[in-house]
Amino acid sequence: MRFITTKILCSITLICSFSKISNAQDFKAGPMPDRIILNWSADPATTQSVTWRTDSTIKKSMAQILIEDSSPKLDKPEAKVYEAVTSSLKGKEYETANYHSVTFTSLLPDKIYTYRVGDGKNWSEWFQFRTGPAQTKAFSFIYLGDAQNDIRSKWSRVIRRAFASQGEARFIVHAGDLINRSNNDNEWGEWHFGGGFINGMIPSIPSSGNHEYFRDEQKTLTLDPHWAAQYTLPQNGPEGLKESVYYTDYSNVRIISLNSQMIVLDSNSLEIQARWLEDVLKNNPKEWTMVTYHHPIYSTAKGRDNKEFREIFKPLFDKYHVDLLIQGHDHTYSRGQNLPTGISGKAGGPMYVVSVAGPKMYKVDVNPKWMDIFAEDTQLFQIISVDHDVLTYTAYKASGEVFDAFKLKKKSKDRAAEFTDLRTKN
Repeated sequence: MRFITTKILCSITLICSFSKISNAQDFKAGPMPDRIILNWSADPATTQSVTWRTDSTIKKSMAQILIEDSSPKLDKPEAKVYEAVTSSLKGKEYETANYHSVTFTSLLPDKIYTYRVGDGKNWSEWFQFRTGPAQTKAFSFIYLGDAQNDIRSKWSRVIRRAFASQGEARFIVHAGDLINRSNNDNEWGEWHFGGGFINGMIPSIPSSGNHEYFRDEQKTLTLDPHWAAQYTLPQNGPEGLKESVYYTDYSNVRIISLNSQMIVLDSNSLEIQARWLEDVLKNNPKEWTMVTYHHPIYSTAKGRDNKEFREIFKPLFDKYHVDLLIQGHDHTYSRGQNLPTGISGKAGGPMYVVSVAGPKMYKVDVNPKWMDIFAEDTQLFQIISVDHDVLTYTAYKASGEVFDAFKLKKKSKDRAAEFTDLRTKN
């Protein structure tokens, strides 16, 4: 009897141990390309940047690209080959990995291309992407608030539902706090796992949040080294903040990314970014203007207020008629037009939205009068469509149910867009 009991206990122990092992995710790099992700570092109509990771044994890598013609004969002489730029990254809890990047150039606008990356022996699958249009053309994109916690387990379904809802999205905006602990390779592994092949097909426009930062041994505020390694972003931002402060022009939209962590914690960076932003807004040829950053100008969660950020930047948003402010950080949902009086209404003005895609949630401070609608304890994604002079914004719950919707109509660059509430009235 004792022998049988011992055997049963050993079996249970083995089953439990195996269960723990099988639930663990191994994010170590190997010779096969992984963490493949598209960004833009230049004109979306004629270029496309791609970055991927391997282990340190892969010293040289490359990418092949073709215009998609639906033929399975992809490995052919006319496939253009680009040699990758390779850099190494080592952290405290993981082995050295190599990151490889290529920027495809001289592409034709509004065309579907197919590409793969590898070292000549270890190849990724072939991915597709579409270049941006040379002229104004209707398009949609996805906006996601903080992922941050339980990324593999609970955030992944949100980005995948967003992709299922709008598979033809031209890019994905991530409004900061993509992970929870800066310079944690396992968390970046979860983020790339959640996005999976989506990242290799739809370019990402990420903004850094407070959780992408840490203080080094000299107590200097430092951006996670994964940022520069895994993203290939525009170099049009101010010195010292390149690739965390930048802008991209797509169709008739200029989308600008600010580094709000440095704004709220460093007065010098605040001034630098404010001067840079005014210049970018003043010399903006596009019909629509959107700005994305992490910390909200007006907070929705209890006990938060970014007063200095608001006092310096809101006048710029108002002066240059920014249409949409895309924010995260407060782990709630809210939107409002934020008029000079601090009360939202139909008179126009920039539209401010705060959203959260991950599972970490805060309580809403219901006192601020700028909010027209809010939610807590709800994971969401947003699809924003721009059709010439009309912008349609729809916020969806993780289930795919519509939660919020509105329309903006742009009659002139010199005035605020006209707002129409599209929510279904019960």
